[in-house]
Amino acid sequence: MLGLMQDWPLRIHRLIDHAARHHGGQAVVSRSVEGPFHRTDYRTIRARSLRLAQRLVREGVVPGDRVATLAWNTWRHIEAWYGITGAGGVYHTLNPRLFPDQIAWILNHAESRLMFLDLTFVGLAEKLFPSLPHVKRFILLTDAAHMPATALPGAVDYESWLDEADGDFDWVAGEENDAAGLCYTSGTTGEPKGVLYSHRSNVLHAMASTAADMFGLRSVDKVMPVVPMFHANGWCLPFSAALTGAGLVMPGPKLDGASIHEVITQEGVTFTAAVPTVWLSLLQHLEATGAGLGALQRVIIGGSACPRAITKAFADRGVKVMHAWGMTETSPIGTICGIKPAVADRDAEGMLDLQETQGFPPFTVDMRIVGDDGLEKPWDGETFGNLQVKGATVTKGYFKAPRDSLTDDGWFETGDVATIDANGYMRITDRTKDVIKSGGEWISSIELENLAVGHPDVAEAAVVAARHPKWDERPLLILVPKAGRVIEKQSVLDHIAPHVAKWWMPDDVVVVAEIPHTATGKILKTKLREQFAGHFGVG
Repeated sequence: MLGLMQDWPLRIHRLIDHAARHHGGQAVVSRSVEGPFHRTDYRTIRARSLRLAQRLVREGVVPGDRVATLAWNTWRHIEAWYGITGAGGVYHTLNPRLFPDQIAWILNHAESRLMFLDLTFVGLAEKLFPSLPHVKRFILLTDAAHMPATALPGAVDYESWLDEADGDFDWVAGEENDAAGLCYTSGTTGEPKGVLYSHRSNVLHAMASTAADMFGLRSVDKVMPVVPMFHANGWCLPFSAALTGAGLVMPGPKLDGASIHEVITQEGVTFTAAVPTVWLSLLQHLEATGAGLGALQRVIIGGSACPRAITKAFADRGVKVMHAWGMTETSPIGTICGIKPAVADRDAEGMLDLQETQGFPPFTVDMRIVGDDGLEKPWDGETFGNLQVKGATVTKGYFKAPRDSLTDDGWFETGDVATIDANGYMRITDRTKDVIKSGGEWISSIELENLAVGHPDVAEAAVVAARHPKWDERPLLILVPKAGRVIEKQSVLDHIAPHVAKWWMPDDVVVVAEIPHTATGKILKTKLREQFAGHFGVG
């Protein structure tokens, strides 16, 4: 027997339809690539997205076609996402921080037919297009007044192109499991892999992530996704905000501390999200200027482990940090550190201890930790295990891959090592490939890094395993000083020592001008391991 409820497929256009109908006047503010701030609302975003979908169909886009975007967080990029999916297409985000050869490989693997791009990336696209046989047209996200001369085939400014559609159009119909978005992993080892989201997974992810213990978004919020839309599905924030009717504030291309601070205070941002490196830059700006954070209430920090010092710095300014974990493969939110009743009465230091964990999952995700033998490990907060996940917003395989990527019993291997405590709080201790095994025991590089960043002279820290003649591997601490500061190695070690076992202590400290990062802002430990592999005299 079937239920008697209406057949209402969970498709992405439902989100912007809802926002336009019930929160139509809610502001969407962007710092434009051209410079000035631009103001619109959900009602206008929907109308223009509908015209965009109509225009794409006129270009010959059919359901399942991939349409690339190479763009910053602005209102036009949001219109592109809704318009592409509304035409039955698949938005395919490109990360401009990847090497050009990687971007070309991704475009050719995806076989994207059109590309929307910001003015910032015209030069890059001009270099790439001779090696892009599938891309037939480039649509520059600007107006006629700012349209540059370019040799890109079929190049047209977005506003003129959009003006050719009148909006007398209906969203292309389809099923909720149809493909909607394609986002590639950064490919630090091997070729990048494509994660193919469905309409259903995106809508479910938006619903789950807005829950009170997760993002906790409401229509009174002003949400600023600092995390780029080209990174891990934009953490789904353009969809989550529309679902709740929250205002959107899009920071555009300027992501330095001073620029982020300007937008937060000028636009009354209450909720924002990004990786730790962005917040380090903002906090350094605040330290230098003595400025405040206006109406800001909550900050989501993910992408890599959040140092305790960052959490405390925000808390001292009255802002709540919510530590998160996820992957491109999990849409991406896998866990967020909300507050369960069992831990709600902790004091300030106890709450900081809790906030160092990545928390617990929303309804659409389950998780477990297992040993190398595949058996589940206990949730005691101490036992390490390989983190696995499953759920409605978790991938089962990669685009054009010959088989799925799940275990025999249906779990996805994240590549992370973690603990889970008795209250269900998960803590990432390392990537499987980054964990330090010294004398047969595991040492968490992440915990050492977070402690080191708490030292007043340290701007950034990385810990890698270097070969050791006696212990096989030993931790090496690599530090970047704050501007105008000098790092005393012993002072940093003394700062760490009270918090870890003696055998966890780094055997040496190296001070460098900068630490290499991946295209998504994570520390590039493969390069550091290569650079310092023989530091302790073992080749």
